Amino acid sequence: MSNILAAPIYTTKYGQSYLGDSLHLLNSLASNSVDLVMTSPPFALQRKKSYGNEDQDLYVDWLLGFAPEIKRVLKDTGSFVIDLGGAYQKGIPVRSLYNYRVLIRLCDEYEFKLAQEFFWFNPSKLPSPIEWVNKQKIRAKDAVNTVWWLSKTNQPQANITKVKVEYSERMKKLLKNAEEFYTPKERPSGHNISDKFAKDNGGAIPSNLLEIANSESNSQYLRWCKEFNVKVHPARFPQKLPSFFINFLTEPGDLVVDIFSGSNTTGHAAEELSRKWISFEQEKQYIAASIFRFLPQESFWQANEIYDQLLTEEASGFSLPQTRLLFEVNNYCF
Repeated sequence: MSNILAAPIYTTKYGQSYLGDSLHLLNSLASNSVDLVMTSPPFALQRKKSYGNEDQDLYVDWLLGFAPEIKRVLKDTGSFVIDLGGAYQKGIPVRSLYNYRVLIRLCDEYEFKLAQEFFWFNPSKLPSPIEWVNKQKIRAKDAVNTVWWLSKTNQPQANITKVKVEYSERMKKLLKNAEEFYTPKERPSGHNISDKFAKDNGGAIPSNLLEIANSESNSQYLRWCKEFNVKVHPARFPQKLPSFFINFLTEPGDLVVDIFSGSNTTGHAAEELSRKWISFEQEKQYIAASIFRFLPQESFWQANEIYDQLLTEEASGFSLPQTRLLFEVNNYCF
């Protein structure tokens, strides 16, 4: 799958999970080999988090340090999708522009193309920031992330028909009896609504506003983390988000890479969609716990042992040739 010098911490049918510094690991990937880089980096927040976010003042330069390698490994038809949460400037109710600066500099300095901007709306997000929303009540809650879809060329691989959404109730009624609801003609806006408008295409084209609740509560990953008293990664995105872009921008057998994998939601989404995947994570406890996403349910009684061995085995992400393969999920004897 790859020419990374290190051995993966664990492998699955389609993927490989690596422990180490993602910039060093990216450097080991072959040029023009990746179909999609899908990631959600640690955000530029005001306070340090356990998952390793950078200070706002340093964040943009830090994140852009990955840009040359990401562009190098992408195929000409490949895409780079990056989820960035919003933030406020420290101590004042004024928004940071860091996520927009990242976008502009990726395009201006590294010549990425903005294929399209997406916005992920999380309706289940709790009101935040507390000071401006709950206490002073001078701002609305922050519930939308910017998701930049970037590419190396003007024509990255994409097929929007693979991510159709369910028709609205009104559209369903129209399809049953089109003549009752509209007459084919040119509208004042200039849109020409033809008689083909009532054709059932199996679903509607989605908008670039993705409403996905981040309300995971009963996944195997969470249940087993709780059962074994393992720390849950605190900044997970919902699997439906990477699944949308993996379906939209890749085909089965294509390679998906997440350079800040955390609990490896992207890898699990790719696995379920029969895409090859590679994930990078520098925190050993998170990469060890991410194995819970991939183990079969019947392995529950050995899952904690597997986690402990992944956590305690010596594996150095910075001395890549010495990193050893610890587990191959498919070959582990349950």
